[in-house]
Amino acid sequence: MAPDKKKKRRRNDDSSDSDSEAPAARSSSLPFKKQLKSDATILSSLKSLTAKTAPSTSTSSSSKALTLADLSLAAACREVADLPLSAVQSSIESLILSLAHSILSGNGFSFSVPSRSSANQLYVPELDRIVLKDKSSLRPYASVATVRKTTITARILQLVHQLCLKSIHVTKRDLFYTDVKLFQDQTQSDAVLDDVSCILGCTRSSLNVIAAEKGVVVGRLIFSDNGDMIDCTKMGMGGKAIPPNIDRVGDMQSDAVFILLVEKDAAYMRLAEDRFYNRFPCIIVTAKGQPDVATRLFLRKMKMELKLPVLALVDSDPYGLKILSVYGCGSKNMSYDSANLTTPDIKWLGIRPSDLDKYKIPEQCRLPMTEQDIKTGKDLLEEDFVKKNPGWVEELSLMVKTKQKAEIQALSSFGFQYLSEVYLPLKLQQKDWL
Repeated sequence: MAPDKKKKRRRNDDSSDSDSEAPAARSSSLPFKKQLKSDATILSSLKSLTAKTAPSTSTSSSSKALTLADLSLAAACREVADLPLSAVQSSIESLILSLAHSILSGNGFSFSVPSRSSANQLYVPELDRIVLKDKSSLRPYASVATVRKTTITARILQLVHQLCLKSIHVTKRDLFYTDVKLFQDQTQSDAVLDDVSCILGCTRSSLNVIAAEKGVVVGRLIFSDNGDMIDCTKMGMGGKAIPPNIDRVGDMQSDAVFILLVEKDAAYMRLAEDRFYNRFPCIIVTAKGQPDVATRLFLRKMKMELKLPVLALVDSDPYGLKILSVYGCGSKNMSYDSANLTTPDIKWLGIRPSDLDKYKIPEQCRLPMTEQDIKTGKDLLEEDFVKKNPGWVEELSLMVKTKQKAEIQALSSFGFQYLSEVYLPLKLQQKDWL
């Protein structure tokens, strides 16, 4: 009889240790959980959002898309285009030939490089993106101030020409290591690579120089990657790395009703592990912080081909909004390529400054904004792409006024799965986005 009693006691102990009753009890007591309607009700409202998005996108794609050439802007602007390798090769050869003529005529040589400074950028409301104005400056070889940068420019052109001849891709890191002593630091070769894109009038992708894989995607998406079909519902919680070469991607198929853009890797992993995309059919994508070119290209491709709305989940701080604006309106550093890198009409889902009180985020989970944070917030309030959205202005003004910020992970104070079980479903139910 003793062994049986021991087994029974062990089962009771195990039950106590695992606290099998606690999760259900905690779940029912989660703040705002009782306000949630059925998943079917929330989904039906989301499908109406998708229906509104699809016609407008398809209509705009069927008609001629608005371009810089269609606008009568006070300042002349420039944009680059995707070019085939043969065209890039031809452009480089024509440029070098003109430099050779200049040298033979006794005038030395210089590159005419479009300025990518903030003063040479313009936000165009009609296009809802930042573009590059047409100001250029000379980069002469016969000048102590610019001789090194001119040499780097010539070297980058030579390396890109080799890539065109061989029809291969390399990473920016590979490019740097071809001439470490000249480049000295990768930031220098990266910057000149952008200059070369501007000089040749082509996208950086057209140069066959790519960044290392950074972004990941998971959820209700099937696409081909270099001929291989990828089902993103079967990629585990890690998801599928977004291919650095967008040319490899095709045949996108999805039964999702929206795309969820997530700033942080930690929030992405929580949603992926909870299979949030099965409860609410969606595609979840993250660049793990600052958006890289491949993720921006991939997001735009999904938006334009699948005709799905994009909802963004970022930190409640000025940098979260800056990241969101880079996806939506473009970055100042790559304003020359904004037409290819921006995703129109992204909705700000959360975490927003007004959510801190609305969802009763504990004070210990809120962080005081630094002086730099406040300055960044005030600077953002002066940006045209923020001013165009009254909701953004109101939220950012509240953030600067309260001097409080919070990360997505602040929601974990209510439980590790509060984000996927309560916060996001309630946001979707209330259509609470800007």
